Amino acid sequence: MPSPSALTPPAPTSGAASASPSAPAKRPPAPDRVYAHIKQAVLERRYEGGMLLTEGELAAAVGVSRTPVREALLRLEAEGLIRLYPKKGALVLPVSAQEISDVVETRLLVEEHSVRKAAAAPPAGLTDRLEELLARQRAEAASGRLAEVAVHDRCFHAEIVRATGNDILVRLYDQLRDRQLRMGVAVMHAHPDRVAKNITEHARILDAIRSGDADAAADSVRQHVSRVRHLVRGDLT
Repeated sequence: MPSPSALTPPAPTSGAASASPSAPAKRPPAPDRVYAHIKQAVLERRYEGGMLLTEGELAAAVGVSRTPVREALLRLEAEGLIRLYPKKGALVLPVSAQEISDVVETRLLVEEHSVRKAAAAPPAGLTDRLEELLARQRAEAASGRLAEVAVHDRCFHAEIVRATGNDILVRLYDQLRDRQLRMGVAVMHAHPDRVAKNITEHARILDAIRSGDADAAADSVRQHVSRVRHLVRGDLT
């Protein structure tokens, strides 16, 4: 994706350019627009696992030629979201049981450590930020916006990891972002009642952090994250 500076219009110099207070931001390059379109649709399950996408259909959906579609598909294949089949199209890869197991195992290792550290010495503003994310989840759940609920669900956990101040740990956790979002949306569509339970469990984690109870916080995280594995596996079988 282009850097933020690449999307910022150059400062006006003289003449007519200086008369305009601001210029419209440039559109991202066509391959980036296609990439963002497909990725968002896959993460939100509008393009379901097992669906075959064709270059022509994708080009028409985004309003571009087939060349940028091919570039975008190569990037998505490298990220493990699709598999390319020459002259046929791109297959959206389903979430596998092994992927679920790997993600949950990694999350538990990172998040239990992080929440213990947060409960022992929470940085300034952490509990306020977590409370705000909980409020957003409640509002989005009430409106039935499950994709948005999944995003802020993931942000809630990521905020706790960021509170460690360990940049390496944060980068490792961020690498799981897309997989977490995809699994989260899958769970919420298959188990709508799980949304309210997730929010309740998040509130329990937040209460443990507020009270400084590291053991209770770690136990709450362990139970909460472990349920994802069983729920998504149930959705797959």
